[in-house]
Amino acid sequence: MNETRHQSRSSSPMSGSRPTSWRGRILLTLTALTLAGALGYAPVRGASDNADWPMWGGTPDRNMVSDMTGLPGSWDVGSGENIKWVAQLGSQTYGNPTVADGKVFVGTNNEALYDPEQGGDRGVLLAFRESDGEFLWQMTSTKLQAGRVNDWPYQGVCSSPLVVDDRLYFVNNRGWLVALDTNGFRDGENDGPYTDEELTREVDADVIWIFDMMEEVGTYQHNMANSSPVVFGDLVYVNTSNGQDESHVNIPSPFAPDLIAVNRHTGELVWEDEPAGAAILHGQWAAASVAEVAGVMQVVMGEGDGWVRGYDVLSGEMLWEFDTNPKDSVWPRTRNNVISTPVIYENRVFIGNGQDPEHGEGTGHFYAIDATQRGDITKSGRIWHYEDIRRTISTAAIHDGILYIPDFSGFLHALDVETGEPYWVHDTFAAVWASPLVVEGRVYLGDEDGDIVVLKAGKEEVVLAEMNMGSSVYSSVVPANGSLFIGSRNQLFAVQLQ
Repeated sequence: MNETRHQSRSSSPMSGSRPTSWRGRILLTLTALTLAGALGYAPVRGASDNADWPMWGGTPDRNMVSDMTGLPGSWDVGSGENIKWVAQLGSQTYGNPTVADGKVFVGTNNEALYDPEQGGDRGVLLAFRESDGEFLWQMTSTKLQAGRVNDWPYQGVCSSPLVVDDRLYFVNNRGWLVALDTNGFRDGENDGPYTDEELTREVDADVIWIFDMMEEVGTYQHNMANSSPVVFGDLVYVNTSNGQDESHVNIPSPFAPDLIAVNRHTGELVWEDEPAGAAILHGQWAAASVAEVAGVMQVVMGEGDGWVRGYDVLSGEMLWEFDTNPKDSVWPRTRNNVISTPVIYENRVFIGNGQDPEHGEGTGHFYAIDATQRGDITKSGRIWHYEDIRRTISTAAIHDGILYIPDFSGFLHALDVETGEPYWVHDTFAAVWASPLVVEGRVYLGDEDGDIVVLKAGKEEVVLAEMNMGSSVYSSVVPANGSLFIGSRNQLFAVQLQ
């Protein structure tokens, strides 16, 4: 490994100095890490209605399943039936809402203009009160000067926030991993180490620290940074979004990391890895997952070269890797990168491959992988391979022996989790960016036409209801505390039985 490419670059707005090598960073930080500090690793999904949804997927294994009860199976936006409240978002919203500590957090763009003093095209993270949808505070970020090659106009914040205790972590449009106080400045305190915020009103965000990935580790994000953080103990893991330049040929930063682990208290880099390197096919926008596999804690992520990899959570040592593309595949016609988030379930990883939705439809692949193996497990680790699927950017949900996975072409596949054999395939007749949620015997899925379809969970295809939200639904339905939270392109809905 070339040590020079791991040396620290000029510091971010408050990150301070860093050890010069990745080994040094590991040794310094591991002394402060204990397994007993694994706050937020595996919050229990109980049967109680009183449960938050503090990150993308609900828990670090990212399985989109909840034991919550008393949720609505239908609603009507027009009449207000079972609609608890509605809040305005920007004009384009791709991130998923998270719910924690009595608040709902969601990324969007600045077209709702909650603060006229912060006008123009910006990435925005909004915080609303969970009980009534009242706007609480926001963090806005100006666009990168390079323009659409790094920061596509009006795309806003695509990252889904992570909340641990009273701290929120997300990736903004500028490629910053940001830690915020979930209370903003409403608690009258300016928490540090970062205390140089220009705006400190009640409606402003209280920044704890910022890790600027482009500045600190030399990443070159393609079009957008949108990884949704995941946590284990004192570490937060994010995809750096490193990718191509506007030529769609060159990788300006082939030695920049694909995955980083950052101390969630201090914002210090702990470890990094860059296996995709110059083999990145386009960009990297996946999120990582964390779970115990055969007694070993792993962080798993699909990467921009079409491989999915598992790492030791503390050291960053690569444990295994798996190529999701046939060896004779050719980019971009038949070879794909990985944008989906892996689901880790019973020592296996379930993941599909695909491409940027702008590339349209095409052949995809979905796999069940044995994550207990080591090395290149493309052949030995394949448990099953489902080929009757198109490209997907969605994340699976596994419940009661059935795996539910949609593809971008709009087909929701229900597969036997042990064999990969299909039970049924439902056609939504619209493109699907979202991921399915399984809760209370129902499967919820949104599509680009703005419809939410509700199907009976099980081995037979049974449509229970279908509702239109008024505009496209790119995010997933989120359950929390007896309500469903649904982000459309420009509005956030809280849906509750009335």
